[in-house]
Amino acid sequence: MDEKKADVAKKPYKKEKKASFVSDVLTLAGGTTFAQILTILSAPVLTRLYGPEDFGVWALYISITSIISVIACLRYELSIMLPESDEEAINLLGLSFLAVFFVTGLTVPVIWYFKTPIIDLLNAPQIGDYLWLVPPFVFVNGVFLALNNWNSRTKLFKRLSFSRVFSSVSTTATQIILGLAERPPTATGLIGGSLAGQSVATFVLGGQIWRDDRNLITKSLSWKKIYESSIRHRKLPLIDSWSALMNSISWQLPAFLLSAFFTPAVVGFYSLGFRLLQLPMSFIGGSISQVFYQRASRAISEGTLSTLVESVFRMLVLIGMFPILILTIVGSDVFTVIFGSAWTEAGVYAQILSLWAFIWFISSPLTTIYLVVEEHHFGFNYNFFNLTTRFLSLTIGGMFGSARIALALFSISGIVVYGYLCLKMMYYSGVKTSRALKIVFSNLVLFIPAGAVLIALKTAGINQVLLVVISGLIICIYYLYILKTDKQVKEIRGELKFPRKT
Repeated sequence: MDEKKADVAKKPYKKEKKASFVSDVLTLAGGTTFAQILTILSAPVLTRLYGPEDFGVWALYISITSIISVIACLRYELSIMLPESDEEAINLLGLSFLAVFFVTGLTVPVIWYFKTPIIDLLNAPQIGDYLWLVPPFVFVNGVFLALNNWNSRTKLFKRLSFSRVFSSVSTTATQIILGLAERPPTATGLIGGSLAGQSVATFVLGGQIWRDDRNLITKSLSWKKIYESSIRHRKLPLIDSWSALMNSISWQLPAFLLSAFFTPAVVGFYSLGFRLLQLPMSFIGGSISQVFYQRASRAISEGTLSTLVESVFRMLVLIGMFPILILTIVGSDVFTVIFGSAWTEAGVYAQILSLWAFIWFISSPLTTIYLVVEEHHFGFNYNFFNLTTRFLSLTIGGMFGSARIALALFSISGIVVYGYLCLKMMYYSGVKTSRALKIVFSNLVLFIPAGAVLIALKTAGINQVLLVVISGLIICIYYLYILKTDKQVKEIRGELKFPRKT
């Protein structure tokens, strides 16, 4: 890092800005909290309505749509946050919408032409019945991505929180209703619920933005300015889109390769296990990531980036480490008790993946740093390496004929790659590696006594239900302890109780 960046990174982060950051995160997390509570409550119902194979087909559908959706806007949506002028940002929003129409239009003939090869490659004939629903999902998801970034720019996070609540209710209600209506239930209910939920989220957020910003949109949009914006930000589709595409493919590889080497049922076990591991990221990490990108874009010019990054990193470790490490011990027990004995294997997969999930949780919200400091080539190189290591680890495991070996190798490669990513983001922002490691190890000390107790109880053969209850109580005690004793948490609580007018 050059001297200028280092000096910029070291300036103290202003307290009123931190309060604003926290309140924005909590606003987003409010809607996410409701959504995740609904997800948790509905999961035992869904696992009793649908089988592992249905979850596997659903996971394959989401994987296909996710890969295309990440480039639905050709990455122009990321530029919406950057201009000083709202008029320029509106034209970038319009450019993003045009990109969505273009990509969705290309998706239709591609899906039609490659339908049979996709089915054969994935070893999943069932997915063929749902491929025609890929373009509609890509369209609504792409529009939502563009609207989401505009909403982050305006910092009206209540609108996004509101849309998430409606999305969660729509998804869950549709999945349960269709699951009860079908005899026997198939993946139709799960896929239909996802499409319904994403459509509702897009409609609700879009309606609120049009209501509030209609005058600005109609006055500012210009074909000439849209064209100029596409040229000015051409690095996003030319460079970052490939990086994002590789990153998305690397995320979906487990579903594809587990299906190709094994069965959709194995994919179903993986998808449920990974879904539970995603909860901390979905609950708070995603909200932090959303607000962090907006704040980091300003902090780099104000000279407060390193303080912001260190503060966010420490909070992520504080929130995520303890419960995820608990899951490494009692994962299979949790899944057996909550979802039924048919899903025990999903709990084993969650245990295998949990350490990697923690590293991912603490690093993922910070990955936008390389965009903020304009190190676009790092993103491309990193994602290429990540994709390669994931492909090799899953393929080797598949050749051994063991899904557990495949996921263990996948987890190890993820720990190494995301660990490197995290340290590199620290370097770009001016935070010392020794400082980051100190934060991790100081929080690990808090887990050791609790982990030892749970291992002893499990070794002694304690009743599974009681073990899960004790684990939950230990996690609650940990968070209460943090709320009472941690200095950073106390500061946040104080700022929220006594907001300062700006």
